[in-house]
Amino acid sequence: MKKQEYIETTRLVLRKPTAADAEAVYKRYSSDTEVTKYVGWPRHQSIEQTKAFLDFSEAEWNRWPAGPYLIEGRGDRKLLGGTGLAFESPTVAATGYVLARDAWGHGYATEALAAVVVVARQLGVQRLYALCHPTHQGSIRVLEKCGFVFEGLLSGFADFPNLSSGKSEDCLRYAQVAGGITTD
Repeated sequence: MKKQEYIETTRLVLRKPTAADAEAVYKRYSSDTEVTKYVGWPRHQSIEQTKAFLDFSEAEWNRWPAGPYLIEGRGDRKLLGGTGLAFESPTVAATGYVLARDAWGHGYATEALAAVVVVARQLGVQRLYALCHPTHQGSIRVLEKCGFVFEGLLSGFADFPNLSSGKSEDCLRYAQVAGGITTD
């Protein structure tokens, strides 16, 4: 299956990350306390952690037809955040997104996620899902705008390491299944 390393939308470019992106990713979002509040990975305390993520990203791209993407502005190529697909099997994948603070409120998450949904469908993903903290209203809105359907509350299911609760948190599961994945 052809890898889709570069995607253009109306305002964005989604592209495969490279090792050269470490400093920009670290400075723009992976080390930001507010940005990483609800993500499922620990906030990066050093550029070395960002480099390790980029190594992981490369491994995912070597294993699957897609993986993590960086989100950039189409005109200025400014790094805005990240998204992508995390495959569990050739037909099941998870997705998510994270944006730098100055990229919030512009519809970029919705535009990027819609592009990821199209890629997932083109790659034969039958089940695409996302997990979301119950209090993260912005993320819930993005998922619903992109046609994800609420499947349920998973009690004590997920680790949100940057919330500092010290325990597994409840999370919401949203999904699209084959025939239900749309591009609208």
